[in-house]
Amino acid sequence: MSLESPDSQLQFEIIPVTPFEQNCTLFWCEETKKAAVVDPGGDIEKIKKALTKHNLTLEKVLITHAHIDHAGATHDLSSQYNVVIEGPHKEDQFWIDMLEDQKQRFGGAFSYAKRFTPTRFLQQGDTVTFGNISLEVYFCPGHTPGHIVFFHRPSQLAQVGDVLFSGSIGRTDFPRGDHPTLINSIRNNLFPLGDSVRFIPGHGPMSTFGQERKSNPFVSDAALGRR
Repeated sequence: MSLESPDSQLQFEIIPVTPFEQNCTLFWCEETKKAAVVDPGGDIEKIKKALTKHNLTLEKVLITHAHIDHAGATHDLSSQYNVVIEGPHKEDQFWIDMLEDQKQRFGGAFSYAKRFTPTRFLQQGDTVTFGNISLEVYFCPGHTPGHIVFFHRPSQLAQVGDVLFSGSIGRTDFPRGDHPTLINSIRNNLFPLGDSVRFIPGHGPMSTFGQERKSNPFVSDAALGRR
């Protein structure tokens, strides 16, 4: 699915990858044709095909968190294009270290997955750039301890990984997951960005923070007794 943001300089395409249909996101600057791939969990050929289709030059790989369906192909993609890896937060280093263990758990489905070394870990207040596009970084732990979110303010568009979904939230039953921390990340770090913000989740359809604040059974105002 290829879409244009309200800010015509930013374009994006959502590329479902891996057996979990994870939303790998291809962002690019329309003016320069420089691109970033967020969460290349697998299916590199699909990602490469999208880069070619739009005549793009890959500038970097961005990672929201280091679960295998989001980060499994990071090493191979960054190596093939000789580009930097930015993200996640340093608290997800242990998940990077566990990529081999994660691979064993799922058998042959993620046989390509390799441990990778981020060029730069990210934290709250950082920015990442490609072409003429700048994304703000928000630290949103809970699903994993080092989960981050990317936000493009001019187009009011966020890539939130597995923090928030349409009608749901990320799981917290994995090692070092924490439910209260996740709720705090959503309510106090994401929702203040504004109800009009559209977001790309790690799985499933897009939504807006306003819609989730209104009706999400886990983090809506009504669910938490807020007005």
